[in-house]
Amino acid sequence: MASISLKNIFKVYPGNVTAVHDFNLEIEDKEFIILVGPSGCGKSTTLRMIAGLEEITKGELFIGDKLVNDVAPKDRDIAMVFQNYALYPHMSVYKNMAFGLKLRKVPKDVIKQKVEEAAKILEIESLLERKPKALSGGQRQRVALGRAMVRDPAVFLLDEPLSNLDAKLRTSMRTEISLLHKRLGTTFVYVTHDQIEAMTMGDRIVVMKDGFIQQVDTPQNLYENPCNLFVAGFIGAPQMNFITAIVEKAGDGFAAKFGSSTLPLLPSRISPDTASKYEGKEVTVGIRPENLLVASLNPDLKEAAGITVNVELAELMGAETYLYGEVNGFNLIAKIPQFHNPKPGEAMDFVIDCQKIHLFDKETEMRLV
Repeated sequence: MASISLKNIFKVYPGNVTAVHDFNLEIEDKEFIILVGPSGCGKSTTLRMIAGLEEITKGELFIGDKLVNDVAPKDRDIAMVFQNYALYPHMSVYKNMAFGLKLRKVPKDVIKQKVEEAAKILEIESLLERKPKALSGGQRQRVALGRAMVRDPAVFLLDEPLSNLDAKLRTSMRTEISLLHKRLGTTFVYVTHDQIEAMTMGDRIVVMKDGFIQQVDTPQNLYENPCNLFVAGFIGAPQMNFITAIVEKAGDGFAAKFGSSTLPLLPSRISPDTASKYEGKEVTVGIRPENLLVASLNPDLKEAAGITVNVELAELMGAETYLYGEVNGFNLIAKIPQFHNPKPGEAMDFVIDCQKIHLFDKETEMRLV
């Protein structure tokens, strides 16, 4: 049983600096959960408290049914993979992977079997006699994973394990770690500041900011239903566009007006009762770049609002183009098909899919539903 339960966890450093505030989370057995957020949000501190490398100031931490607040790291049945790999430079790959088992006085034949099995899974069999300095970054990361695997831990803790790798290798290692999780059937807790890693790997994602949990949800729900402005802006690449608009009555319904543009507010996005409370007030409208659509390609789109964007920059990304522009004093990013490559200064007509806009309270920054 490798479930993890964090109940009202606080971490306070000297000088009354609180790094983690009232952290509550239930991690299920065999779940792959990701802690994500900007630097300094408390995600690595939380992981280190689970590992026992940081003392918990207040609250209770259970691994399985056991309270482990005062249990030493070596007795928690966890294995941790660090950002900098933490390999012994004077030891071969084999000895690095075997070291933890040797300290536990595991028989040599069992060590050999476990190391060779892990090396086969990670495709590093040919590297067992090499020293870390003779390995690439991706190979070192595989060795660090292998060293954790041979212990058969109940929980894997991974602290930004891909941040030192180049972009291409990060992509392939993401896939390898996801497949490894499925193969091992073990609980994974993974820390990253990269929202693409979080979206592609996790069963659930914990979004953190300033030591507080903002939202815990599946990748799809985080993307489609962010609970506040921070989560909406953090999840998604390119990030969501934000526009300040005023809610006005429009016939039997309501609309959001910014500059000369008007967006119908559909009941599916905000209830009429809620909209009426905001009549005459400012709200923040969130629009994903892919929901800004080229008007000429979407002539029959229903529930849409037209805007004209003044193009400032176009980035060709291969299959698509990121278009940076301005409308009514607001900067916008659109993700459009690759075929069109507008010139700076050109005006382009777009339609906004009003079924997919997001609305946030201007002061609390919470989503209006």
